[in-house]
Amino acid sequence: MKKLLVHIPIAVIGGLTYMGIEILWRGHTHWTMGVLGGLCFSLIGLLDEWQDHPPMPLQMVQGATIVTALELLVGLIVNRWLGWGVWDYSDMPGNLWGQVCPQFAAAWLVLSWAAVKLENLMHKWAGDAQ
Repeated sequence: MKKLLVHIPIAVIGGLTYMGIEILWRGHTHWTMGVLGGLCFSLIGLLDEWQDHPPMPLQMVQGATIVTALELLVGLIVNRWLGWGVWDYSDMPGNLWGQVCPQFAAAWLVLSWAAVKLENLMHKWAGDAQ
């Protein structure tokens, strides 16, 4: 139960952080990006814990894969099915249905590194060092 309680604020902070990054990058965001960002942030951190801190390059690839897969799933739901138009990568080379593209998959590598570092720091602050 303590692990769950630690990860709830971590997810919230991760979601808010991602929304802030989006506002800086695109000038706007959407509440679904907070939910998706928080989920991705938590999953990346949990992978680090479940695998007992594997090498950072592996964590970065795993994190980018998680984010890209969830971005595709959420994009198909919120953009294609519901028609909310939260993002559209149709103009990006190599995109898949306008929902994911290689350029942003590469960006998730860098953000995954930051997520692992920040999530570990948050555990330390919470007295639950990983």
